[in-house]
Amino acid sequence: MKRQAQAVVLFLIGGTVIRASFTDLYLRYVKAGLRPFLLVAGVVLITAAVATVWYEVRRPREGAANRSASEHGDSGGHTHHEPRIAWFLALPVLALILVAPPPPGSYSAGRTGTALQRPPGFPTLPAGDPLRLSVLDYAGRAVFDHGRSLDDRKIKLTGFITLGDSGAPYLSRMSLNCCAADAQPVKVGLSGRVPPTLQPDAWLEITGTYSKKKAKDPVNDGAIPFIDVSRARPVKAPHNQYEN
Repeated sequence: MKRQAQAVVLFLIGGTVIRASFTDLYLRYVKAGLRPFLLVAGVVLITAAVATVWYEVRRPREGAANRSASEHGDSGGHTHHEPRIAWFLALPVLALILVAPPPPGSYSAGRTGTALQRPPGFPTLPAGDPLRLSVLDYAGRAVFDHGRSLDDRKIKLTGFITLGDSGAPYLSRMSLNCCAADAQPVKVGLSGRVPPTLQPDAWLEITGTYSKKKAKDPVNDGAIPFIDVSRARPVKAPHNQYEN
């Protein structure tokens, strides 16, 4: 692949990364805190592309002539072309522009054990009811703090439905350490006034209270806490479907 073509590919990749960083698209791949690093990476790629073009334009004519001679050869008048397969390097760029993969959903969550781990601490929760918590925060407090900070509080959680092997519904969110490749689910079981028909990947906002009930994830025996549901309503998937 010629240097000019390399510059085009670099420019496309850099522009795509910057475009994704200024929309919600980047949240399909990495957690929100990595946006500045994506912007820097995009700027570096575009700068490299511009520098490559500038270098090619500024090269002495004799250097260009020597390069042309090496490309075309001097025997038999035959032309030696670069392998066209090199242009397949542009396919990932086109895929990123045209097709954005959906975040992992119930299929991945149902086949992966809960990633719940003991947090370093439990900050004091704000006053007021209902209290909106992340699925990860609620699950951590329910399992490792035994619900002490959740008693006598109305709680709101938002997540997507995952069905266990027995058809039991879980409210799930995918948790990220860095990027979508390491996404793992955190699950909360539902008891109380659970809607009779729940579809996998449907997003719900749950209002309820802490439940002492717990179960084991059949995939990795991890702890799955429950919430006693008093109200459930369907909602649209949030822009950022991951929790950190």
